Amino acid sequence: MHTSRNRGERPVMKRRTFLLGTASGLSVMVLAACGAPSPQPTASVAPTTTPSVVPQPAAMQRTSWSVDPFARGSFSFPAVGATPEHRTALAEPVLDRIFFAGEATAATEPGTVQGARESGRRAATQVQSVATTEERITVIGAGIAGLTAATQLRSAGFTVIVVEARDRVGGRIDTMTKDWPMPIELGPSFIHNTTVNTLDDEFATLGVSTLPFSRVPEAYTRTGEVVPINPVGAEAVAAALAWAGGQPQDVSVERALVDSGENQLSDSLNDQGLSESDWLEYEISTRLKMDSGSTPSQESAWYATAPGTTDDDHLVVGGYANLLKADAEGLDVTMSSVVTFIAYTDSGVSLRLGAGEALSADRVIVTVPLGVLKDGAVEFSPALPFAHRGAIAALGMGVLDKIWLRFDEPFWDTTAPLWTVVGTDSDFPVWVNMLPITGEPVLMGMVAAENAVRLSEVSDEAFLASALRSLEPFRVTE
Repeated sequence: MHTSRNRGERPVMKRRTFLLGTASGLSVMVLAACGAPSPQPTASVAPTTTPSVVPQPAAMQRTSWSVDPFARGSFSFPAVGATPEHRTALAEPVLDRIFFAGEATAATEPGTVQGARESGRRAATQVQSVATTEERITVIGAGIAGLTAATQLRSAGFTVIVVEARDRVGGRIDTMTKDWPMPIELGPSFIHNTTVNTLDDEFATLGVSTLPFSRVPEAYTRTGEVVPINPVGAEAVAAALAWAGGQPQDVSVERALVDSGENQLSDSLNDQGLSESDWLEYEISTRLKMDSGSTPSQESAWYATAPGTTDDDHLVVGGYANLLKADAEGLDVTMSSVVTFIAYTDSGVSLRLGAGEALSADRVIVTVPLGVLKDGAVEFSPALPFAHRGAIAALGMGVLDKIWLRFDEPFWDTTAPLWTVVGTDSDFPVWVNMLPITGEPVLMGMVAAENAVRLSEVSDEAFLASALRSLEPFRVTE
């Protein structure tokens, strides 16, 4: 095992990266139901060369949720001008024939697995209140929202058909086991707020391992020095959001930082080569972007996610997809069937699939992700009511992608499970070290917002190269 770090000098000249359109954050538990068309997130074997001092991994797996036509993003977020009422509006039935579910419609915990599941229960209950068990119910999307709704309705005696665009169930919950020493998650990996939700208990009942995971990271400079986290950046964001809360209209997080003056932090470098403004950039890149999948110029200051005050996260290490197995068993699920057109009247619903087939139903629950609705991939006839269209337009769809890397042996010497970088631009500013958790030299890196959108268009080789460059602060040398 290597024991000493290769130090370098940081240039005195530094850029101020908090500019219009920048952002970042950390929240990997999000993602929910799915149900429009898309290929699986890209899988590949690591290329043989890349311009980095970090060794080549033995295997690599990446995601590209923004270009996935069945997702068009990772999870919803409160864009400037969007309110919780928009989620409520989107959850309203249309003529008691079209019902909506999915994390974007969740009244509580939107953008999360539990929020998506609760939305499925709510939609099923709405159907039960107006339908008879002789009616045919179609659920579009076999993610957790769709499977939850279908299971509840089936248990109540309804005939239910689930139509799924992918060739698998799960939507944005996607566990991979082939060619990896343990299950890896392309979608959500974490359970947050375990003191108030029961997902960890449910996994325990299923025999799926989850482990407590501290969200307190180890922070590294670009030269590989471990530094204590300076709270000045988080305090500036908190003060800016508090200022925005007293304003007569919503503004972006970026606007709140600028107009409140909280972005005016010192650029003077300390002995570690860091400034106060570096710590503001750190808060943006390692929390704000990861929590929303968006930039500060896009995210609402009124409804931005506040920093977590408890440390009750669990990491799922035994396969998140196991949560879906019980619900999927016994359901009539039609795979690889993309719904492109939904026509409805006050007496029924007809669906058209991408291959030209037609289906009819008495009522339909639509669980396709917000990104698919925003993309217009599903046409409604007549057009949805203005309140629904307004909600779809107002809410934002964030992007958070992952890269999983397996190495023959570790090139790092820290046992910290969570790594972050400060004082340098990094596409992947947050890493999870699976070695102390599973005993395997596996790393999971995260890229969010505009960086994720940009990298979604590049080759696997370029994606890997960017990740390996981001890992350079963690490399140790003799």
